[in-house]
Amino acid sequence: MALSQRLEIRQGQSLVMTPQLQQAIKLLQLSNIELTQYVEQELERNPLLERDESEAVVGEERDTPESTAVSEGETLDTTLSREDFSKGEDMDAERVDLYAEDSSTSGPSSTPLSDWTTLRAGPGGDGDENALEGTLAQAASLKDHLLDQLSIAALDSERRLIGAALIDSIDEAGYLRGDLDDLAARLGATTQQVCEVLRVVQGFEPTGVAARSLAECLALQLREQGRCDPVMEIFLANLELVARRDTAGLCALCGVDSEDIADMIAEIRALTPKPGLAFGAEPVQPVVPDVFVREGPDGLWHIELNADTLPRLLINSRYSAKISASSRDKDAKNYVADCLNNANWLVKSLDQRARTILKVASEIVRQQDGFLTYGVRHLRPLNLRTIADAITMHESTVSRVTSNKYISTPRGVFELKYFFTAAIQAVNGSESHSAEAVRDRIREMIDNEGGMEVLSDDRIVSLLTADGVNIARRTVAKYREAMRIPSSVERRRQKQPDMAAAGR
Repeated sequence: MALSQRLEIRQGQSLVMTPQLQQAIKLLQLSNIELTQYVEQELERNPLLERDESEAVVGEERDTPESTAVSEGETLDTTLSREDFSKGEDMDAERVDLYAEDSSTSGPSSTPLSDWTTLRAGPGGDGDENALEGTLAQAASLKDHLLDQLSIAALDSERRLIGAALIDSIDEAGYLRGDLDDLAARLGATTQQVCEVLRVVQGFEPTGVAARSLAECLALQLREQGRCDPVMEIFLANLELVARRDTAGLCALCGVDSEDIADMIAEIRALTPKPGLAFGAEPVQPVVPDVFVREGPDGLWHIELNADTLPRLLINSRYSAKISASSRDKDAKNYVADCLNNANWLVKSLDQRARTILKVASEIVRQQDGFLTYGVRHLRPLNLRTIADAITMHESTVSRVTSNKYISTPRGVFELKYFFTAAIQAVNGSESHSAEAVRDRIREMIDNEGGMEVLSDDRIVSLLTADGVNIARRTVAKYREAMRIPSSVERRRQKQPDMAAAGR
């Protein structure tokens, strides 16, 4: 068979992920915080994009010759009735108004600038010269606190460097993470030198810092109080028996009676297991809902996007036209054209993102009307395919939309993925039960245990089966462990000291 070269023309179809399509897909899965950061980057990168800082006007288009107002912040409002839930109709999101904000919001104050008598000082403004300094003050971190103590410690430059490396290895709870041998090899020091500096760092405030385990952290605090005797050291070396409430084993190892063991347990309970948490850490970002669900006076569910989390953008078309008309540089014209195309596509992607989120949220509310009305026991089994088929979208799109998105309901704020739960079959072949509803039943059964009564996993399976839930014992154990509920043996041990104290 001879080999030869030839040219052929073939026609075919393939899916091409253009940069614009990749951007639209990326925007779908961003949270509102990540979306804000992304838009800020685009505002810095694209000179044709501007932030709309003017007051929003409800229901009014604001196109001007200078610029075109475009926004993802258009409040998309969907009203769902209880009848629609029963009919199973596919409810699409309906666009009601633009920038839903209170139209009664007052404008800038009309107080003259020269009238200083109406100005009021903020907190601490009664002639306090340190008001600004107090406002800008930030809580010191654990690392800064330890470095301040290291700077005045009686150490040479070499040991001071080792101390700084040790402090860098301390986590926010105050524990030393990392191997001392590896640290010594990295710094070119001996392990003995590192251990000597570690003992110095362990003498810093707060007491118990730089410990390598819980037992060592508690021992450092007890040594400062003069209570770390040999019996207490044996006690700290067997904290796993304390967790299991094995009083008999502790008595045998420590050589004391049960009353002494109870006193030692009370003593370590007064200590601080995580001393580093007393200092400033990274601020916790609060959850801001993307969608609001409210029940109206007419019994309808009103669903709308949170306009405060949606960026409002302007495209400066006048600037784009001016540059294109006056510039003779081809590269400049191409750059402005690219910026204009990117700006238009970003605005279109933001608008599509808002509509898609509202459409998915509306269908979730329609499917989970029982949860919103009666509670978690009425949460229905739901998967991505059900939502995707109802709104004629792909499952991957629904998955991206529900990622890192939160919805505010009369029953609290939940992540959209919370409403997607596995189905547990019923005993008599009726409608399946939601896994989240079954977990709530298990939690309630264990919370209602009275006296010395402790429900084993087998007993919980029997009770659930009697209620029509077909569930295996290993599933009950998995749900119980996920809720961090101890086993029946551990719960029984926990109740024994309480019953003994009550008997006294």
